[in-house]
Amino acid sequence: MATGPILGAVLAGGRSRRFGSDKAMALLNGRTLLDHAMAALALHVATVVICGRDGGLADRPRANLGPLGGLNAALHHAAAQGFAGVLTTGCDMPLYPAELPAALIGAGAAVLEGQQLLGWWPAELAPELDAHLAEENDRSIRGWLARVDARVVQMPGLALLNINRPEDLAAL
Repeated sequence: MATGPILGAVLAGGRSRRFGSDKAMALLNGRTLLDHAMAALALHVATVVICGRDGGLADRPRANLGPLGGLNAALHHAAAQGFAGVLTTGCDMPLYPAELPAALIGAGAAVLEGQQLLGWWPAELAPELDAHLAEENDRSIRGWLARVDARVVQMPGLALLNINRPEDLAAL
């Protein structure tokens, strides 16, 4: 179990190819998806940071590494600031279920089945992610999960919103 404060990180550096425009800035009920994601995650953590966008933590070690660049920035920030670890969400996830932190937070990394951006990452994984990103690999989240032997948490019936296309947003 985590000992110490928990950092929340909204991974918001994606290219939004399927969405066609900056998904994080799309409006839902008069607020951006990014604002919704930050507010939902803030209920479960000491502090929330944005990763991969201007005004937030820059992807580490460089831009365009996908979610792992943002996660790496969050892990290093967490380690430097004394956080036990990081709960992550994507900018396209406007809800963060109340029961999710208890299911994810534990001794090692964990993700929600089918939603790998909803995860728990102990801060001590920062050097390992540096090493992973420095190696020749596909830099996929799945490869990283295998490397750190992350738990995959199943929560049948959990209702989540994940907005990938404009029609997903319009349906809400």
